[in-house]
Amino acid sequence: MDAAHRPKPRTAFKKARVVAPLHTAGPVAPTPDGSRLVTCVGEDALLTDIKAGVEICRFAGDTESITSLCITPSSSHLLIFTSSLSLRIYEIPSSFTPQAKPIKPVRVIARAHDAPVHVCKSDPTSTYLASGSADGVVKVWDILRGYVTHLFKGHGGVVSALAFNYPFDPSSVVREQKMQLITASVDTRIRIFDLSAAAARATGGSKPEAVLEGHVSVPRGLDVSPDGKWLVSGGRDSVVLIWDISSKAPSSSGQKSSKGKGKAAEFSPVLHKTIPVLERVEAVGLLHPDEDLAGAPSGPGKLRFFTGGEKGLVRIWDAREGTVLFSLGHEQEHTTEDQEEQRQIVDAIYVPSTSTIVSVHADQNILFHSLSTQTLSRQLIGFNDEIIDATFLSPTLPLQASVPSPLSDTHVALATNSSLIRVYSTSSLDARLISGHSEIVLCLDHGAQGRVLASGSKDRSARIWAPVRPRASEEEEGAVAQTVPEWRCVAVCEGHAESVGAIAMSRKAFSGDAPSASGSGGDNLRFMFTGSQDRTIKMWDLASVPLVAEDGEGAHIVKCKSLTTQKAHDKDINSLDVAPNDRLLVSGSQDRTAKVWEIEYVATSAGVRGELRLLGTCKGHKRGVWCVRFGKAERVLATGSGDKTVKLWSLDDFTCVKTFEGHTNSVLRVDFINAGMQMVSSASDGLVKVWNVRDETCAATMDNHEDKVWALAVSSDESMIVSGAADSVVTFWQDCTEEQEVQKETQRAQLVEKEQDFANYLALHDYRNAILLALNMAQPGRLHSLFSSLPSSADAHADGDGDASVRTPSITGHAAVDEVLRTLPGSDLARLLRYVRDWNAKAKTSVVAQRVLHAIVKLRPAEDLARAFDEEATFNAFTASTEGAGDAEGTVAPPPEGRGATALKELIDALLPYTERHLTRMEKLLQDSYVVEHLLSEMDDGMFGELGDDDEDDVDAFAMDVDRSVAVSA
Repeated sequence: MDAAHRPKPRTAFKKARVVAPLHTAGPVAPTPDGSRLVTCVGEDALLTDIKAGVEICRFAGDTESITSLCITPSSSHLLIFTSSLSLRIYEIPSSFTPQAKPIKPVRVIARAHDAPVHVCKSDPTSTYLASGSADGVVKVWDILRGYVTHLFKGHGGVVSALAFNYPFDPSSVVREQKMQLITASVDTRIRIFDLSAAAARATGGSKPEAVLEGHVSVPRGLDVSPDGKWLVSGGRDSVVLIWDISSKAPSSSGQKSSKGKGKAAEFSPVLHKTIPVLERVEAVGLLHPDEDLAGAPSGPGKLRFFTGGEKGLVRIWDAREGTVLFSLGHEQEHTTEDQEEQRQIVDAIYVPSTSTIVSVHADQNILFHSLSTQTLSRQLIGFNDEIIDATFLSPTLPLQASVPSPLSDTHVALATNSSLIRVYSTSSLDARLISGHSEIVLCLDHGAQGRVLASGSKDRSARIWAPVRPRASEEEEGAVAQTVPEWRCVAVCEGHAESVGAIAMSRKAFSGDAPSASGSGGDNLRFMFTGSQDRTIKMWDLASVPLVAEDGEGAHIVKCKSLTTQKAHDKDINSLDVAPNDRLLVSGSQDRTAKVWEIEYVATSAGVRGELRLLGTCKGHKRGVWCVRFGKAERVLATGSGDKTVKLWSLDDFTCVKTFEGHTNSVLRVDFINAGMQMVSSASDGLVKVWNVRDETCAATMDNHEDKVWALAVSSDESMIVSGAADSVVTFWQDCTEEQEVQKETQRAQLVEKEQDFANYLALHDYRNAILLALNMAQPGRLHSLFSSLPSSADAHADGDGDASVRTPSITGHAAVDEVLRTLPGSDLARLLRYVRDWNAKAKTSVVAQRVLHAIVKLRPAEDLARAFDEEATFNAFTASTEGAGDAEGTVAPPPEGRGATALKELIDALLPYTERHLTRMEKLLQDSYVVEHLLSEMDDGMFGELGDDDEDDVDAFAMDVDRSVAVSA
């Protein structure tokens, strides 16, 4: 390649985005405005910005799992109960800016209950918190003050649901001061307690107003209408009960009641309707009367509720009619019992502000269903487990578009150790699950420039997936690319005897033919290869496979025909790749070889014919070959192996031309970037490395994983690299080479300007600005040279004046420098003293250090020194808190070297021993000078005493020169 047109090497990559575990187990709570979500990962709670898909902060846990949590309606506080039986109260940050440090609780109640708390709920005013424990005790807490206001016992087992009832009648001028707490427990009974002060005094605060019996299994959900008239309860007995809790018993019954029970007798809830749901209900709630449901009338008289349960669907019901208005979600058919158990809903939360129902599923997935459009608006995948493979997709790329384009690589598909394929948006956490395989998906590849997806699985089949054609209402400019489309299986390839572990589609770009009536774009997919554990490679005909899937359950799935089957290796086939020109295929195997095959693909009017012919074998690896890749620009082949190396092979004679060593474990993935001038590899050591092919050196190492990096994908414009590992973390690496070069150039230009300014200040004898600039540049060497040149410059000025007696006395050698040291700001003075400490440790620079230290001690009072270190400590703490932006409110990071007096003491402790050593050395030199002087005087008397008077002047001059040399050496 011509050196003038050779691309610049990419040497720097930054973490653009990280898809980490979002929800592993435990409760989930969205904020009332629907913008943020609190989830549990391990023992910590996470706050996530739902729209941007960014983790805002973590809430510091107590190393115990979280059993229950809730957010106050005002979004001010998060309340968490853990297995240690403690209640932890946190303030939720109002900012959406990510914070590095975990948020500390503002209050911790060590033993809030005597048994684990599984349900808790905040009241509508964000004042009180109700918590129900496994021993049947319900407590009501004052959130801000942290004490118990009410205690209710008598539940026959674990408390399973809670609801507050604050009736509000819009037509009433004065709000009715009625506060009720409704509880449900495993004894199937629902109890209603009055929280008003008068009722608590009258009944002792522990007896319920009413006990509702109607369920035959544990009630899992309770909700009350805003006017306080209707109570809805759903349980695992597969029914939903509608209660009228505003009913009053006849007055005669109140008169006949015994004393102290008159008020209780007046309140008599009535079972209004029983609705069979035909599934175990895990969550139930009433919709707002004004909620606008598509295709369903709304109004104050309407009573509608939602249910979520074992079938994994959210159903919307008309309470008065007892009928289903519509369902949200897809009911899966032909699923195993284990898959059905994983898909069931464990909780559902209604967010009125965004007309959304959030459903939490047993497989850690969180779905956001829009009530207004009756569609899935967003899906968050809580936990991906081990990530095995990844590939970029471009589902919205037009047929005539060139690659790369703005619509390229808008999504990324992940294969995990699951039968479900994950498709993520590259710009957010929004994702979709693709179901179809019955066993774990092992490999992925894209075809038609990312418009279709291919997958191989342990179920011994390979499938082709295409995006569903968007509806006419959704085909708005730019709107389609922002969302994750639904994907459907359009073709299946069956025939292997073992699991399919490698897959490769045709690389040939579109031929440009006009699309057919079905919108499939002709036979552009051409062919596909699959490699299996049965050690064979199969070639499949994809001529009849469409590029777009039809929406609908009865869509036709093409059964692909095998064109040829080749017994390829002696052990499992790990990887396949097709050359950019579709003429060559390479296979890598556990038998430590890579084989190159010639592809013969002929399409005629009679049909399609395909064959494979072996061209050569690449031998040289000492362990199995995990990955093979063709070069994009040159006739080379790269292989990654379990022997920790990447090898580059020539396709002319199949010999190894280069070997790249640097990984400390098996190399699992490799790919070419930068027109074949560089390679990127990932390995079992958790690292991603970028290599320069020409000189076999490592250009960059990216580290963000703690386990094997199985997945590696490069975008079409090569600006983004995606790595996925067994630690369930996906990292998006963005090329920032140009940014780094611009930044370095800017810093270099600024440094040159400052150095020129420093030289100008010295030439003008502007010592104040010169010293301040040197301190600002953090260049102690320039400061030292400045201070060491002062005595000579001062002598030169004195000689120039002609009269040394009128020279102004100075400690440092120049009066202007003395004035600078006397008025130096606190933080700069502390920095200068630290430089003096470093200079003082070396005999060569100790003279300047002692002179500057002497000047500071003489010119500044001791209080100034202590105050200087205090100012520096405060400044450092402020800088750390603003740059980190991760501290909790009201906390600042401690300075690096201790605060004020401590830092000054450390400085003095460092100065004293070296200063004493320098003093001892000078005293010894002085003593030695006396010995030399004595010897010289004896020599003068003995050797030169007999000289004549004519030579006396010469002898005096010689003695004077010797004395001067001794003084200089001292």
